[in-house]
Amino acid sequence: MSHQRDIDLVNELLSQGAETDWLEFKRDNVEPDTIGVRCSALANAARLAGKDMAYMLWGIDNATVSVAGTRFNPDTQKAHGQELAFWLAQQLQPSIPFQFRSVEHPAGPVVILDIPAATSAPVTFKNIPYIRIGSATPKLTNYPERYQQLIEKLRPYTWEHAIARQYVSGDEVLTLIDYSSYFKLTKQPLPDNRTGIFDKLSAERLIVRDVSDKWNITNLGAILFASDLSQFDSALARKAVRFIAYAGKNRAAGVSHRIDGKKGYAVGFEGLIEFINGMLPKNEHIDSALRTEQPLFPILAVRELIANALIHQDMTITGAGPQIEVFADRMEITNPGKPLVPADRMIDLPPRSRNEALAALMRRMGMCEEQGSGLDKVIAAVELYQLPPPLFREEGGAMQVVLYGPRTFAQMTPDERIRACYHHAVLRFLSGERMKNASLCERFGIDLKNAAQTSSVIKKAFEKGLVRVADPEHPRAGYVPWWA
Repeated sequence: MSHQRDIDLVNELLSQGAETDWLEFKRDNVEPDTIGVRCSALANAARLAGKDMAYMLWGIDNATVSVAGTRFNPDTQKAHGQELAFWLAQQLQPSIPFQFRSVEHPAGPVVILDIPAATSAPVTFKNIPYIRIGSATPKLTNYPERYQQLIEKLRPYTWEHAIARQYVSGDEVLTLIDYSSYFKLTKQPLPDNRTGIFDKLSAERLIVRDVSDKWNITNLGAILFASDLSQFDSALARKAVRFIAYAGKNRAAGVSHRIDGKKGYAVGFEGLIEFINGMLPKNEHIDSALRTEQPLFPILAVRELIANALIHQDMTITGAGPQIEVFADRMEITNPGKPLVPADRMIDLPPRSRNEALAALMRRMGMCEEQGSGLDKVIAAVELYQLPPPLFREEGGAMQVVLYGPRTFAQMTPDERIRACYHHAVLRFLSGERMKNASLCERFGIDLKNAAQTSSVIKKAFEKGLVRVADPEHPRAGYVPWWA
């Protein structure tokens, strides 16, 4: 962390003029239990105050609120025979990533203790939660109304709002972030002054104000609008989209094209989709004696599935990002993180996203369908092309979707036919209709005189418990998914 930023932070905290519920000054008091109680109280009070961080500063004269210097050295300080920081980490629950830093301030040595605000639960010290009221630190349970307020304000960790780049100047923000793309994609006019630009980016939580007229770029701002993700730390840079095209039907065939993306998702999305569609093999289609070429996979399906991979990945998994692999007969789209919705219910259940801010902004920018209407349109496009059904599966702690190229009913495997039958039943149900033999014939491109083929598929799907008769008293009324 920047030494100058620490000096600016000390000066800004001193400018408060006095201690607050999330800020405490000390001179040399390093009694371990006192520090522990204060950590719990300040972490909880900071969340109540709407702050993401609380602070304790040593080396401050409380009466004059000025730097007086301290002899406290957190690296050598002991607590009950252990290193202070190690002992403190054992006593605080849930574990919070607090940090001691020694600062050579021009007016004298200062020690800063960063205390992250409570997130998932009240922070306790030796199993007791505390709160700060004025300069007092009573037990939180003695103030039930504050306890209830804190519970209501607690929220799970939000990756999007964490900091990707700290303490950068306004000029650096405008270099690192493709701000013009933000205004273009959200269909807003570009402000004619810097203040207007920064107000909008800040309101969107793409950036947040730091100390001394500096800014922090959030993970949301970087992952969506970075001009170059490699300018951020490696954990974020590795979340760039990776595209690999193989010369055959497996990875042994050799790589024909490979691109490791560098742009933020929003900045590079349209270019990525256009590139992929240009790279995809074409399928010859004859209609009314005219010979035309169509993409091997529906463009809508490709677009929606890639957007879903970006949105639903587990951002907390380091060293991994979305990957798109194209083979001669299929496309595999993989994103890190186990799916939050069972694979067999992804078409109909409302999506659950780990990254709500990312998802909402991408939808506003038109990069994917409105919530809950994406995968059903993917399946509908696949049916229109009469392709084998896509495969949704969990693969080694990651989510993978496989789109297959054209194959006739006879060329599909028995499992693919059954899965296509289930998908078709889901689509019909979501449209207020029921699957029938005739509709499944149309889906597979089978002439009605050969309906016995689809009757066999429906029977097998029924036996596997994937579909059921819509009305047992009227078996010819059609079929619905098992969960309907």
